[in-house]
Parts: sequence; C-alpha cells; structure tokens
Amino acid sequence: MELLKTIIVCLFAGCGAGLGTGFAGMSAAAVITPMLVTFLGIPAYSAVGIALASDVLASAVSSYTYGKNKNLDIKNGSIMMAFVLLFTVVGSYVAGLLPDKTMGSFSVVMTMFLGVKFIIKPVMTTKEAMQSVDPKKRVIQSIFSGAMIGFICGFVGAGGGMMMLLILTSVLGYELKTAVGTSVFIMTFTALTGSVSHFIIDGDTPDILVLTLCIIFTLVFARIGARIANKASTKTLNRATGAILIVLGVVVLGANYIK
Repeated sequence: MELLKTIIVCLFAGCGAGLGTGFAGMSAAAVITPMLVTFLGIPAYSAVGIALASDVLASAVSSYTYGKNKNLDIKNGSIMMAFVLLFTVVGSYVAGLLPDKTMGSFSVVMTMFLGVKFIIKPVMTTKEAMQSVDPKKRVIQSIFSGAMIGFICGFVGAGGGMMMLLILTSVLGYELKTAVGTSVFIMTFTALTGSVSHFIIDGDTPDILVLTLCIIFTLVFARIGARIANKASTKTLNRATGAILIVLGVVVLGANYIK
C-alpha cells in the first residue's frame, strides 16, 4: 500500500512539475517539494534536493526542444547562468541553517502571480524587438539578475525558474518562447548545482525510489509540455502557461494547507 501511495504521489508531482517546466520554465521543486513533504513525510531539505535532481533532466530535455525550434538564447543566457550558479550554492548553504518551515512559500506566491500576469497581460514581444536591446545593458542586467535568482533558487529550492521567466520577459525584453527556452537552459545547471549542494550539505542518502520516480515522471511530462509549447501560438502559449501556473499554485497551496 505504501508503495502504491509513493508511486501515485510521485506521478502527480512529476506531472505537475514536468508540465510547469516544459511550458513555463518553472522549477520542479515548486511542485515536488510540498507534495513529498505533505504526503510522504520526507524532510523539506531532502525533498528540495530530490526535486532539484528531478529538474536536471527535465530542464535539459526542455531546453533541447526549445533550442531545436530556435527558441533559445545560449549566448546571453550563459552570462546570467554564471552568476545564478554561484549564488545558488550560497543560497543552498544558508537554507541548510534554517528550519524546514521557512522554505518553499515564496514559490507559491510567485507561481500564482505569474499565472495571473500571463493571462491578464500576455507577453507579446517579438524576436525582432528582443534583439534590439542594447547588449551592454543586457550584460549588466544579467549579472545582477543572476545573483538574485541564484540565491533564491538555492535558498528555497524553487522560484528560480519563475524569477528568470519574469526577468527575461519583463526586464530583458525576451519574447515568451525564447524566455522559457533560455530559462530551462539555465535551470538545467542551477538545478544540478543546487541538488548536489543539498545532498552534500544534508549528509543523508535520499530515498532512491522517490528520487527515481520523480526524475522519470518529471522528464516525461516536461518533454510533452515543451513539444506542445513550441507548436502553440504566442497568444495560446500565454494563456496555457498562465492557466498551468495558477492550477499548480492552487495545488501547492492546498498541499501546504493539508500539512
């Protein structure tokens, strides 16, 4: 019975996390962490490590799909990624010094906020407008944005993808598909850094079954979400992304309420 419960929880967690990653570049930890903590009783810090580990392949396959469809800015994304990686380690270390209850609430608010934003005020920027931004200005913005996003990602194990999507679309002027593609590209490496940092700092071996199931389910649904997103029109993608984020936010909020 416990095995069936574990499989079902990991399936739903992986489904939500994978679709969130494929559609919106969302960190898998925003969904997986509260699900594992609430329904399987896994300690929050360990759950964040499992969620970030699940995010690695899911983000990688999503970024490949977006890159294949020419919706990925590797050059400028790499600048932000360098600072995100550095401050992810810092945030992860600080998180290890704090009690479980301080982790994860930020991502719920950010997820629902962005969901509403994409529906009410969709991102309709074109690639031409995106490329007209002054390169020097973008570098400076990427450095400061990367530092802030990295710390948040490492600290709460979530929110990094959402913060990147917000910064890429609202501050750096990216069109939505390229923003998501670039976000999941960066998240591939931040998730890897964050998960390794969590496992090393935690010191305990994570639940292998839960880790394996979450990785597989998140990967499968991230692939599905990314393929659908790249074929959708910008208007449809905005609405679909907004709806998915709001639903995931409600689910995570419900899980936290049950806890």
